[in-house]
Amino acid sequence: MAAIASRYARALVEVILEQKVDSDIARQQLKSIAEAVRDSIELRRVWESPAIVPEQKRAVLDAIAKQIAAVKPVRNFMAVLIDHRRIRMLDDIVRQFETELDAQLGFAEVEVTSARVLTPGEKRELETRVERMSGKKVRARYVTAPQLLGGVTVKVGSTIYDGSVRGQLEKMRQELSLT
Repeated sequence: MAAIASRYARALVEVILEQKVDSDIARQQLKSIAEAVRDSIELRRVWESPAIVPEQKRAVLDAIAKQIAAVKPVRNFMAVLIDHRRIRMLDDIVRQFETELDAQLGFAEVEVTSARVLTPGEKRELETRVERMSGKKVRARYVTAPQLLGGVTVKVGSTIYDGSVRGQLEKMRQELSLT
């Protein structure tokens, strides 16, 4: 299933980049449609039902596309998913699309966990450091976890940089137990 989601996601990324469509707009529109599908059992039933003719399914899609002023590649992509009965995979495809788009645009997905809420200045400084270290632009998501006691942990891809007080204490404990 992941390979199928990846294939669809890569195809949409290629179209978005080839046609020079604003990637942030395409991303937001795709997420809006996915949210509508998640929130509406009726919409899912219409788009997943083999008993409903494709023209009717596309009419519903066109109404939604008009409402959100969807760019043509997003509208056409959704039509392909509906026609190939891949709506159940939409959330996976959207996640894969975001990952693939970020990779193509040179972004790194970063998760920052801190003991307290960081100020805008601290966030900017942290993102600048991660950009220099990774050589990529950063899309950061911030999480607060008081159990860190202080400092931050930064997850870039599968690598975790632990600058938390809790992490430092754990490292000291391990070093002391080895001696």
